[in-house]
Amino acid sequence: MRLSETERRLLERLQQGLPLVSRPFALLAEELGLTESQVLDILRTLKEKGILRHLGASPDSRQLGFVTTLAAVSVPPEEVEEAARKIAAYPEVTHCYLRRHRLNIWFTLVARNFEEVERILEEISRALGVQTRHFPAEKLFKLRATFRLHPKARRQNQGLLCPLAFFRKLTAQKFQGLLKPSGL
Repeated sequence: MRLSETERRLLERLQQGLPLVSRPFALLAEELGLTESQVLDILRTLKEKGILRHLGASPDSRQLGFVTTLAAVSVPPEEVEEAARKIAAYPEVTHCYLRRHRLNIWFTLVARNFEEVERILEEISRALGVQTRHFPAEKLFKLRATFRLHPKARRQNQGLLCPLAFFRKLTAQKFQGLLKPSGL
């Protein structure tokens, strides 16, 4: 889907966060040379089209005392949809993806502690009849997930891809090293 220049600018600005003022959309509108009504209409339209999935707070789960883990299961291809639906039904599961890998469903899970993580993973294992694997983070390297929607902005930011590619390569090597000893 093609976005208008105004839609691109608005979505890029929203990724920086909402201003903490009594009328944040009015302030965004002023910044972008729009009216508050235009901003709200654009957001409503983008939501209806499925482009804007969610507009809300993203609290840092670690700061709130929660723990997270990356987990995966291997299920037969004919059971993928049902297995993913069961996994995604857990409120503690924040993301759930099908991957081209022996461990074909990957998901992230947030819980109050690792005992609760283990309990939930055991429930998922029993429900699916498969073993779950999980990979708690040793150290967090947070990369801001911002989508540059303007074609010129993407070209200008291409110089940033080399360090990111290097980081991903190092992370992949570390991750592969972690997988080998466990026999995956």
